[in-house]
Amino acid sequence: MNEPLSIIDLILNASPLVQMVMAVLILASMVSWIIIFQRGFLLAAVRRDATQFENDFWSGERGLGQLYVELEERGEAPVGIENIFSSGFKEFTRSKQEGSDPDRVMENVQRAMRVALSREEERLETHLPFLATVGSISPYIGLFGTVWGIMNSFRGLATVNQVSLAVVAPGISEALIATAIGLFAAIPAVIAYNRFSAQVEVIVNRFEAFTEEFSSILNRNIHGT
Repeated sequence: MNEPLSIIDLILNASPLVQMVMAVLILASMVSWIIIFQRGFLLAAVRRDATQFENDFWSGERGLGQLYVELEERGEAPVGIENIFSSGFKEFTRSKQEGSDPDRVMENVQRAMRVALSREEERLETHLPFLATVGSISPYIGLFGTVWGIMNSFRGLATVNQVSLAVVAPGISEALIATAIGLFAAIPAVIAYNRFSAQVEVIVNRFEAFTEEFSSILNRNIHGT
């Protein structure tokens, strides 16, 4: 009795097109996992840094000017909520030094913080479209490999005198592996995309709330209220 072929044997014995489909799916899965780990660490760091900065900001132990100077003296570009604060306070100081009227100062400040917020949102969403793409098209790519493999298996029946399940089973098995790999690539990508998208939305809402609160503080400051 013949021993059943292992999954590795089925992959190695698959047709070149099916092997190419599998290679594409495996590569997409590997890139997806790299992005998943990278995005997970990044979003966790953004939340941690935002919490730490907000604690310093609302503690009142240091003035706005001192917080800004400390960010500038670190020697690296601020990111996240620190970037929004730095952009707003920098524009606030510059506009006041130019002698702009209070309303004009606040317009400039709000514009600067909106630009910073937009850039931070774009940074947080980097690579998420790739996860969405992998999650949506991988099953179809795997299905294409499966259909092609099964089609080749049935075409091979034309050269066989006696048709049996043992004749077509290896070809069908290797074809179905393409669908399995497609699902293996798609499922983690979909889960990660949905999870990260929700986290990004929460973080952006948090940034927007800080932007509004910081804008109110600067508005009271410049109007002396």
